[in-house]
Amino acid sequence: MILKWTDVREIAQRLADEHPDVEPLKVRFTDLHRWVTELEGFSDDPGRSNEKILEAIQMAWLDEVED
Repeated sequence: MILKWTDVREIAQRLADEHPDVEPLKVRFTDLHRWVTELEGFSDDPGRSNEKILEAIQMAWLDEVED
C-alpha cells in the first residue's frame, strides 16, 4: 500500500505497531515527521507535511493506543 500524508489513520496504525512503547504525545514533530517518511510504502513529498497534518497523525495514533 502506498501511503500519502492524507492517510492519517493508516499511518497512525503503522506507527502504533512499529513503536509500541512510545507515548504519542511525547513525540516531537521532527521525530514524527521522520518516522512517517521512513514507513514502508510511504511515497509522498516530505515537504508537503505541516503542523496540522502531524498533529492529526499524532491524535489518531493516540486513539490507536488508547483502544
